[in-house]
Amino acid sequence: MHMPAPSRRALILAVALGLAACSSPPPRPTYPDIRFTDEPPLRLAIASVEVHEDYQMPFKEPNVEHLFPVPPSRALENWAHDRLRATGNNGTAIFSIRVASVVETELPVNQGVTGVFTTQASERYDLTITAALTIMENGLAVHTANVTTTRSQSLLQGITPNDRDKAWYEMTKTAMADFDKQMESEMRNTFGDYLER
Repeated sequence: MHMPAPSRRALILAVALGLAACSSPPPRPTYPDIRFTDEPPLRLAIASVEVHEDYQMPFKEPNVEHLFPVPPSRALENWAHDRLRATGNNGTAIFSIRVASVVETELPVNQGVTGVFTTQASERYDLTITAALTIMENGLAVHTANVTTTRSQSLLQGITPNDRDKAWYEMTKTAMADFDKQMESEMRNTFGDYLER
């Protein structure tokens, strides 16, 4: 059956668009912010809480934290806003974000025959978060709780960008869950009457 030229052109265009749609990468998924609103607030007998971000992201290799769906520094800020409550009349609690880095290291990959037939880890990501919470009274540090949490994860060569983002997000989420437990424990051990029981 002979197809008119306009119909042939429309069919070719439809097929081309269909093929282009099949070859385009899937959209980058979005991830919820890492928050701690489900946890009870830690009530401090001070007048105010301040968050100081001492760590500055380099925005260059080997650091990659700025590429994370939720950068560790933002997760730490969220922790302070969600969990710390000032309930007193005097003094200040200063939450200092000292380190919130993720460093990428390229791993050696076997280029021989064995390497051709195996999927190898090609990058390792080392996450480090360090933060301190200090109670200040009359310009003096009364109590300080320091916590450092680390995570390391290797990813396989050929991983998709979306799978890499998912791994990065889960890495941050588990590190922050560990940080949350450690910081609360440190506060309960060292803050005395400044922390409501």
